[in-house]
Amino acid sequence: MPSDEINKKKTVENATVSAPTEIGTPKEGSDKDIRWYVIHTYSGYENKVATDLMTMVENRRIQDLICDVKVPTETVMEDQFDKTGNKIGEKEVQRKIYPGYVFVKMVMNDNTWYIVRNTRGCTGFVGPASKPEPLSEEEVAKLGVDNGVAAPEVDYAVGDNVEITSGTMEGSIGTVEEINLDERKVRIKINMFGREIPAELGLHEVKLL
Repeated sequence: MPSDEINKKKTVENATVSAPTEIGTPKEGSDKDIRWYVIHTYSGYENKVATDLMTMVENRRIQDLICDVKVPTETVMEDQFDKTGNKIGEKEVQRKIYPGYVFVKMVMNDNTWYIVRNTRGCTGFVGPASKPEPLSEEEVAKLGVDNGVAAPEVDYAVGDNVEITSGTMEGSIGTVEEINLDERKVRIKINMFGREIPAELGLHEVKLL
């Protein structure tokens, strides 16, 4: 399945995926078989491909066949520097989770395959054995396709010791008490001034020791 081809490694600084198999032949599908597919694009063309494809869909009035196009993103903290190179703070930015890939919700047939495949900037569908293969429901949820935001992943667990990487308490060490993936928050306990102090931070504002 496509999730086996797209092996995601996410960090605060970067998000990468391995290159999948590209194919170039259509697969017939029922008009009622609306599924999510993955297409490969030239690097940096993801948003343009998505916009151009949806414009073409609207012009041809085939929204019932090509229903949605997504470029999933994640919110990360990016360091900000002054002109001398000194760090002056951090800013939340939206970053593409799967550079070079666009997700298309569509009915797969000769016509829709041709329209998607010939969108400028698109280099092919993703799938094994030279056939576009739809994502499973589990893959759609895991990859965050429907809402455009992938489920967050962290490399620490409750009970682990972590270091705060930003903000006024940067460098402080604490113990993870609770991880809330839905709200993208982590609650840790810090030993400060001779007592334990709770702190709630973003998932990517701490790192595992």
